[in-house]
Amino acid sequence: MKVIGIDPGLSATGYGVVERIGNHITPLGWGVIRSGGNPLSQRLERLYGEVVALFKEHSPEVVAVEDIFTGRNPRTSLTLGHARGVVLLAAAQGGYSVQEYPTATVKQAVVGYGRASKQQVGYMVLKLLGMSGVELPEDASDALAVALCSIFRGSSPLL
Repeated sequence: MKVIGIDPGLSATGYGVVERIGNHITPLGWGVIRSGGNPLSQRLERLYGEVVALFKEHSPEVVAVEDIFTGRNPRTSLTLGHARGVVLLAAAQGGYSVQEYPTATVKQAVVGYGRASKQQVGYMVLKLLGMSGVELPEDASDALAVALCSIFRGSSPLL
């Protein structure tokens, strides 16, 4: 099963692609899509185009997306919602199966603790994927964690 994990954000959207064959999970790619400092509509258009290209390149069976978290700043949550909407639209238009996971569920699946730090998540992602010594951007690490969560939880997201 091939999964693309997405950690959506307006400025930086992380992605990570993993494939599970039997009991072996292989990282196939990761990175960060940056939308630049243009007006919102142009940033969303760029994000949409990059995500569609990513889906076409990797042809995943599942697109796993981190759910919205509510922080202290409502504006941040709103812009995150715009980015998530673009990712979900691109996945739906491509006919991909979509799974959505809250942050705590991703952390629980990867670290074993739903309130783990980003550093703990990053460490476990590298360990689980056998990528010791690799420098991962934080957004890409988070996206790989979302993909791993999907793999670990199988075909049905248990929230």
